[in-house]
This record gives sequence, C-alpha cells and structure tokens, in this order.
Amino acid sequence: MQENQPKNPLHGITLEKLLNELVAFYGWPELGRRIDIRCFTLDPSVASSLKFLRRTPWARERVEALYLDMLACGRNKRAT
Repeated sequence: MQENQPKNPLHGITLEKLLNELVAFYGWPELGRRIDIRCFTLDPSVASSLKFLRRTPWARERVEALYLDMLACGRNKRAT
C-alpha cells in the first residue's frame, strides 16, 4: 500500500525531472561546484548523472537537498 505524502515536496517528482530543473537553474558548472561529483564536472550529461545518482545514495541525498534549497530560494524570490 502506498502512503500519501502531501507535505513531501519531492513526492511525485522523478529524479530526471529534478536533475533537469537543477541544470536549468544552476547550469552544469555551478552544479559541479556545489556538489563535487565527476558526473557533474567531467563531460556532464543527464544520462550519466542519473545512472550514478540511482546507485549512490549519498550523492542522491545531496542533489535532493540542493533541489529543496532551490525551491525555497524560488519561493523567497516570489514573496518579495
């Protein structure tokens, strides 16, 4: 049975969508600076990054945390 997660901002967002939004917001160079992993800094691509993030929990956690920070930043900009 699947639980509802109405207050979880990551609920219903695929890793691919999350990554594409981060790349659109920060760009690969800044993303690689913020999270220093090779798939962001050396010949970056969405496909290679997804493969790495799906099998590396610590990296995925950092990417998800950065995504939540990006969302919070966007909310603060809209509020002002």
